[in-house]
Amino acid sequence: MNLEKRKIGITSFGLHVFAMTFMLLDHLWATMMTGQEWMTNVGRLAFPIFAFMIVEGYFRTRNIKKYMGRLLAFAFISEIPFNLMTGGRWLNLYHQNVLWTFLIAIVCMLGIDKVKISNRNIAVKTVLVILITFLGWAIGMVTFVDYYGFGVLTVLTFYIFHQRSWWNYLGQALVLYFINVELLGGYYFQVTIFGVTLEVVQQGLALLSLPR
Repeated sequence: MNLEKRKIGITSFGLHVFAMTFMLLDHLWATMMTGQEWMTNVGRLAFPIFAFMIVEGYFRTRNIKKYMGRLLAFAFISEIPFNLMTGGRWLNLYHQNVLWTFLIAIVCMLGIDKVKISNRNIAVKTVLVILITFLGWAIGMVTFVDYYGFGVLTVLTFYIFHQRSWWNYLGQALVLYFINVELLGGYYFQVTIFGVTLEVVQQGLALLSLPR
């Protein structure tokens, strides 16, 4: 009798639980346990997982309008608690919660999809995709959403390299290395292993979320 092979891996629910746990640790460090640096180090893994799940949701949802509507509703609901946590006030124009980051990225993905199915030639399509990506980054920067424009680029990285192939995984790793280490890697901490002291880019720990 043939037995059905079962795939071994982490489910969507499991990924959400991991990401929420990592995010909780990071927020506890930011508000109540600022001396526990390991908590924010672990928290670096949360955003890439959420970004990946947003792209999965984008491709799998049956109704993108309802999907965006739910994100928009929770973005409004979360804004005041987020402002109180990060700025100690009800209104903070200089830091918006991460759901706004995801909404900007989804609008970009919708725009890119429309360009891809248009009748334009490949050169024009390429220019338009680059322009949409740049606008998404710029909007993220000027609106001060969480992770700024680099958060939008992170989501778009998972969108562009969505297929399950070695070169897509390589593309994710290379682009996210550039974003997290070269662009966001401003803080280093030291780790001693077997008597050898190494300097580690804190934001670079986000790359550990890639092996899913």
